[in-house]
Amino acid sequence: MRRLLCILLLCATPALAQAPNSGQARKVLLDRMLDQLKTAQSEAEAASIEARVEHIWIEQGSPAVTLLVSRGLRSLQAGANQDAVDDFDAALTLDPSVDEIYHQRALARFALGDTRGAIRDIEETLKREPRHFAALRTLSRIAASRQDWKGAYAAWLKLLDIDPKTPGGAEKLKDLKRRALGDVT
Repeated sequence: MRRLLCILLLCATPALAQAPNSGQARKVLLDRMLDQLKTAQSEAEAASIEARVEHIWIEQGSPAVTLLVSRGLRSLQAGANQDAVDDFDAALTLDPSVDEIYHQRALARFALGDTRGAIRDIEETLKREPRHFAALRTLSRIAASRQDWKGAYAAWLKLLDIDPKTPGGAEKLKDLKRRALGDVT
């Protein structure tokens, strides 16, 4: 693993010499797209914007980091959750500034049953990017799995503040509100 990390560090060096404005341009683009989520006219439009934002979040790091994140995502999809955590750990070693890695590691940790670790990673994600709608969705899911309906409802409300047309958002809000507050009509 150390050998792989050294190779990845060497591969990442050219990426470190990128134009200094590329990060700023990415931030401007993300800000614009996150603003567009608030004004999306339909769930389909919101889903399209969400997908583009998530793609940008995943590819924020160097090529080596992106490679590790991609490998972690494949492991996560295959149910190899510990391998996914290991890949995300390695990516964070290379570049701890990529917010999405913390979110993806939270998903892998949650799948492993490490709820506390998952929540810590979600908190880190939200500290770095408070508008991270996917992290709020995951936080709501984690709270619901613990039958913390008020926590799940609160996280979902924050999600809808950022992304009012998130697919299935209104129905999920009704369900969580009913569970958190009782049969409110």
